[in-house]
Amino acid sequence: MGCGLQQKKLLVVIKNSLLLYHCTLKFKFTTKQYTHHIIIKKNKMPAKIVFPVLHSAFALGIVACIACNGSNANAVAPSPQPPSSIVATDAEGFKKIFDGKTLDGWDGDTAYWSVQDGALTGQITPDKLIKTNSFIIWQGGQPADFELKAQFKITETGNSGINYRSEMFPGIPYALKGYQADIDGKNNYTGQNYEERGRTTLAYRGQRVTIPTVDSSKAVSKRNAWVPVIVDGSLGSSDSLKGLIKADDWNDIHLVIKGNHLQHFVNGVLMSDVTDNDTVHRKDKGLLGVQVHVGPPMKVQFRNIRIKEL
Repeated sequence: MGCGLQQKKLLVVIKNSLLLYHCTLKFKFTTKQYTHHIIIKKNKMPAKIVFPVLHSAFALGIVACIACNGSNANAVAPSPQPPSSIVATDAEGFKKIFDGKTLDGWDGDTAYWSVQDGALTGQITPDKLIKTNSFIIWQGGQPADFELKAQFKITETGNSGINYRSEMFPGIPYALKGYQADIDGKNNYTGQNYEERGRTTLAYRGQRVTIPTVDSSKAVSKRNAWVPVIVDGSLGSSDSLKGLIKADDWNDIHLVIKGNHLQHFVNGVLMSDVTDNDTVHRKDKGLLGVQVHVGPPMKVQFRNIRIKEL
């Protein structure tokens, strides 16, 4: 006879025995194969008799469980599963890379980075001004082709951005060099493509551009913009697109990065589109991080940060 069946029969005997005492009992007993709910009505028995009976009933059940578990000592336990937060993806295949509670999985200067109201928060205060741009960097890998979705909110004086396909800049703690989806509180630059510590502005908001490979004499930046850029088309005027971005409120940002094609969307609207054919300077993969920028006191927040590697 199977051990589970023995337990089940034993519990039926316990239940029927208790029924003879016409007492009211309600308890749940779980074995490896069964969950038993025992409910017996008509409370006519003194507590001094009911409790010992109930105690004996549970003791018998526990002995049965111990015996059963001992007989199954050689059984193979199921393999432990990783926490669902690590592997969980949404219906579109995106996984969360920020848990909304801690800085786990991120590395940055905690003098400026914390979690506030469920958001990854970068803050510069009057007593903690910075001398160089500082990033908090995702430690989960160096994505090549991917989509990133998040929400951001930034104060009026703020300057920030999301860096991707980046590398650590030597000699400066928490500094990155690479592509950046620009974000600022006055929305003068939000949505454009800027290369931090590199070629500078690659595409202003509203531009569709191609970046060619050029000889070193022409590979220069002027007025904070990369000279060799070829503007192929318009996505709309910068001012009209600016009107779609909310000031000091939550906005959606969506980066689609595939091969040499880099697209930045804000609130579902394409803000800049870069085809980078510059084989000398472009990067095919790298670090992901978010920034607090040198300047006056500010605050920037990111939440619902999700990634889908392509």
